[in-house]
Amino acid sequence: MSDVETLRRPRRWHIAVFLAPAVLVYTAIMIVPLADTLRLALFRSTDNAQTFVGLDNFKVLFGDPRWSVSFWNALKNNVIFFVIHMLIQNPVGIALAAMLSVPKLRGTAFYRTSFFLPTMLSFVIVGFTWKLILSPIWGVTPTLLGLVHLKWLFGPWLGQETTALITLALISVWQYVGVPMMLIYAALLSIPEEVIEAAELDGVTGPSQFWKIKLPLILPTVGICSILTFVGNFNAFDLIYSAQGALAGPNFSADILGTFLYRTFFGFQLQLGDQNMGATIATMMFLIILTGVAVYLFAIQRRMRRYQF
Repeated sequence: MSDVETLRRPRRWHIAVFLAPAVLVYTAIMIVPLADTLRLALFRSTDNAQTFVGLDNFKVLFGDPRWSVSFWNALKNNVIFFVIHMLIQNPVGIALAAMLSVPKLRGTAFYRTSFFLPTMLSFVIVGFTWKLILSPIWGVTPTLLGLVHLKWLFGPWLGQETTALITLALISVWQYVGVPMMLIYAALLSIPEEVIEAAELDGVTGPSQFWKIKLPLILPTVGICSILTFVGNFNAFDLIYSAQGALAGPNFSADILGTFLYRTFFGFQLQLGDQNMGATIATMMFLIILTGVAVYLFAIQRRMRRYQF
C-alpha cells in the first residue's frame, strides 16, 4: 500500500521551475567567475598564452619581495580595519539597539531612521564628503573643533600615514553602524514577553536585565553581525578607493587587499595589469573569508544554539 501511495505522490516540479532563475543568475555572476578566478590563479601568461604553473603564483606572492611586501602590508591593514569595526561598530550597534528597545523612549522611529540613513548612501558620496569635511584647507572640522576649544586636536588625518587607515575605518563605522543596530534591535524585540516578565518578577530590571537576560539571548544575532562584519571588511574596497584612490595613500598606509587586488589585476598608472597574479590575490581573499566563515559556523555557532528558542 505504501508503494502505491509513493507512486501516486505528485512530483513537485514547480519547485525546480521557481528555483531555476535564481540558480542560473547566481551561477552566472558568482559560481562561474569564482571558478574562472581559481583557474587563472594556476596559470601564467607567457608569449600571449596561458601556461599551467600550479602553485607557483602563490610562491611568488609569498616569496618575491616585490609582491610579498605589498601583500602582507595590505593584509595587516585589513586586519586593523576589521578589528576597529569589531571593537567600535558592533558594540555601538548593540548600545543603540538597547537604547531603541527601551519602551518609554520617544521618537524611536526618528532615531532608527537617522542611524540607518548613512547605510543607504553611496560610498562615493560618503568618501568625497568626508574628504571635504576633514580637509585642512576648506573643511569644517577645524571650525567645529574650535567652537569647543579643541582645534589643537585637528590634523590632516587622511594625509598622515599613522592616521589615514584609522580615519577611514571610523568613517566606515559611521556609515555601517546601522546594520548591526537594526539586526540586534530586531532580535531584542523578538524576545518573548514571558521571559522579560519572569526576570522582572525575580527583581532583574534595568541594565542588569540587559546584561543577564537579553544579551545572552541575542548572542546568535551578535555572532551573525560579527561574521557579516568580517566578510564585509575583507571584501572592502569602495570607501578606500573613493577617498584615497587606487594607491590607498599616503605611501600605501591605507592599502587593503581590495585595493591591492585592483592595482594588480587592472593595472594603475605605470603598473601593468596581471590577471594571473590578480586572480592569485583574489583566491587568497576567498580562502581567508572561507576560513573565517567556517570557523564561525563549525566552532562558534554551535555553542550559541543553546541560547536560541
